Amino acid sequence: MGMSKVYFVHLLIQLYFVPIIICQTDFTYHFCIDTYDNYTNTSAYKANLNTVLSSISSDTQTDSGYYNLSVGHDPNTVNAIALCRGDITAQECHRCLNDSANKLPQVCPTQKEAVGWYELCMLRYSNRSILGISDVQHVYFLNNVNNVSNVDEFNRVLGNLLGSLQSEAASGNSLLKFATGQANVGDYDRVYALAQCSPDLGVQSCTNCLGSLIRLLPNCCASKQGSRVAGPSCAIRYEMYLFYNLPSPPPPSPALFPPPPLPALFPPPSSSNSSISTGNGSNTAKIAIGIAVPIALIVAFTVGFWILCRKPRKRVEGSPSSHYQDEYEESKSLQSLQFGFDTIRLATDNFSDANKVGRGGFGTVYKGTLANRQEIAVKRLSTDSGQGDGEFKTEVLLVAKLQHRNLVKLLGFCLEEKERILIYEFVPNASLDHFLFDVSKRSYLNWETRYKIITGIARGLLYLHEDSRLRIVHRDLKASNILLDVDMNPKIADFGMARLFGADQTQENTSRVVGTYGYMAPEYVLHGFFSLKSDVYSFGVLVLEIITGRKNRGSQNGEYVVEDLLSFVWRNWREGTATHIVDPTLSTGSQTDIIRCIHMSLLCVQECVENRPTMSSVVLMLSSDSFSLPVPSHPAFVTHTASIVVHHNIDDARDKPLENPSSNEHSITDLYPR
Repeated sequence: MGMSKVYFVHLLIQLYFVPIIICQTDFTYHFCIDTYDNYTNTSAYKANLNTVLSSISSDTQTDSGYYNLSVGHDPNTVNAIALCRGDITAQECHRCLNDSANKLPQVCPTQKEAVGWYELCMLRYSNRSILGISDVQHVYFLNNVNNVSNVDEFNRVLGNLLGSLQSEAASGNSLLKFATGQANVGDYDRVYALAQCSPDLGVQSCTNCLGSLIRLLPNCCASKQGSRVAGPSCAIRYEMYLFYNLPSPPPPSPALFPPPPLPALFPPPSSSNSSISTGNGSNTAKIAIGIAVPIALIVAFTVGFWILCRKPRKRVEGSPSSHYQDEYEESKSLQSLQFGFDTIRLATDNFSDANKVGRGGFGTVYKGTLANRQEIAVKRLSTDSGQGDGEFKTEVLLVAKLQHRNLVKLLGFCLEEKERILIYEFVPNASLDHFLFDVSKRSYLNWETRYKIITGIARGLLYLHEDSRLRIVHRDLKASNILLDVDMNPKIADFGMARLFGADQTQENTSRVVGTYGYMAPEYVLHGFFSLKSDVYSFGVLVLEIITGRKNRGSQNGEYVVEDLLSFVWRNWREGTATHIVDPTLSTGSQTDIIRCIHMSLLCVQECVENRPTMSSVVLMLSSDSFSLPVPSHPAFVTHTASIVVHHNIDDARDKPLENPSSNEHSITDLYPR
């Protein structure tokens, strides 16, 4: 074989197998999210991260433009989500994600949580669960430098267009939640826009996420001809020019009367000249064909076999195999969470009094340290807690599925003989009430810290109510059930009274009223009705406690009048002296933000359930000053004889394990979650 033929074959192989080298440009924007336990190059987290990023880089089967993966075990789990813009090709998507997988660990070399955006794709990873969780905290925006001429007309048209795309994108499927559209502005101009959500979000979560970004536009991007607002979970963009790819038109229908065939531009050779020449050019063609065809067949066979093996088998709901599979998966989940009793006994030094950190009606809480030096909170339930083994396992599986930074994380359980033990992450700063109602510790909670606690609790409740795969009413939200980590971030605890709601369920009633005096909504206390809005009421009371530094119980006002916290706040609000209720240690805080939080809290404690906002609205009130707040009416139970009326009705309530009504902060729950 001559040198020219060898060179040709070598070039042909290169075309098949040499990867395209991509120039890594800077991200459009990125966040490196610092936590208290960043990773090192020799850590297990780094190894798991390399596995995830390598998998994303090498996986060319991203036809949907969406990818999620989880590798490793706590505390070194790496969860990743990659998402391409919905109008680009699979090849463009793969190139963009390959760039992202190489670039993100370079710009965030130690952070366990990071997110980066290119023009056409987004990549994020974290050591916490991020699948199905809407994140509107880490948001960036970019503006076109030019302004529109008719602002009012432009905003009206843009608002209608984005509202339509919001609904269209949210109604997408589990692989693509993406919508584009255009609208005329006046006689000559046109605006183009797109909206996209991460496909793991549900319809409501996607709607809320896009709504949050749309409501940011008046603050960040007013009067601009184009803007882009994006977060890890959703994104919107609009321009006065076409910036996205239009979908390919459908193939034309076959004509009823096809036209006659056109004459060939190059007629086929005659039969006398149809035989193939045996010259050098023909030999080269034979060699090329002889190499290319087998390679193409091998590649096609390999890819097809891989897809066939990778494709999950469908299960028919309700079938025997589905039932057994569900039981197997549930059993497998329980096994992964189960601790041996000897392990727990060793971790707590045989449940020594020195490791005891709390005690309540359901059991005792101990601090423990596992063999790997991980600190844990161990709740040893009393034998008369009233739960059977089946109920206990159901509660374990329920709480274990709740993964959010503002919820206490369940690590496992122990169920041996008569022992029922729950193991949680250890939260070092105990509960909010230890700081809030202690004169010597209250000064640690400046307004920035309290505002962070308020917004964290709100996001945790929003996750329970709307963003998790389950829909849960907590039913016992209070200061002692808010735990604080080393950075004073709040974590909602104690799900012993939580109730699971159906997707379309709005309320439920019970003959057994449980909870804590002062935090329970009136419809629950008086009639046993509870709903998501019951938690909203409790949240409103809790926020007022955080702002005032006072417990929600009767206090002396003058010589004779007994005034509870809600009455005290409402009276000052009506008289225009709301600043009088603020904890004196918050004198340096933003008075505007404090007053807005008081306003929001009064909306949460409205007597009429329908007048209370949802937690998604509350989060928007806290995150956007442009969100207008309605005028509140008087809160529930606000009368001069409120304490008498409330206590009388509570005493007449049905079977309820509640304690002395003179101590509103007490209930059957205790420091750590059950």
